Amino acid sequence: MVKRTWAPCGKTPILKTKTRSHKKISAIGALATTATGRKPQLLFRLHPGKNVSAAECVAFLEQLKLNFPGRHIIVIWDGLRAHWGKKVQRWRQKHPRIHLHKLPPYAPELNPIEYAWGYLKYHELANLAPESESELFTQAKAAICRLRKRPDILSSFIRHAPINFFAR
Repeated sequence: MVKRTWAPCGKTPILKTKTRSHKKISAIGALATTATGRKPQLLFRLHPGKNVSAAECVAFLEQLKLNFPGRHIIVIWDGLRAHWGKKVQRWRQKHPRIHLHKLPPYAPELNPIEYAWGYLKYHELANLAPESESELFTQAKAAICRLRKRPDILSSFIRHAPINFFAR
């Protein structure tokens, strides 16, 4: 993502890029919070060089289950096929304390985690031109870890979503 930047007068900033690179890092993440919307946490996994499949979704759900032992967990997902595949459905039947809910299609503004990904792309990782997939991985992980330490920003993502997940 390239955006405007500041530079000393007369010195044009230069971003080195490699064109036609199809290397990528996929991410799966969650904004976790209490039933009242307090203590937000950002949980994530990065997957270099591949798309997120049902297997990665199940592994992420396992991570959520381990991070919140004994609690009921409500997962609100978009319509990505990997989220709703047979493998995920079989796993869900074995774990009744995990509740999956589907957001309507074409409504990313309803999903608070989309605000986190947008923040990372347009703020933390803007103007980044990594030379390798490993550099992108390192920078993306560092940016996500910095965001994890900002509960004020994480809370704003949850509040900004037009759905009130915490109606009393």
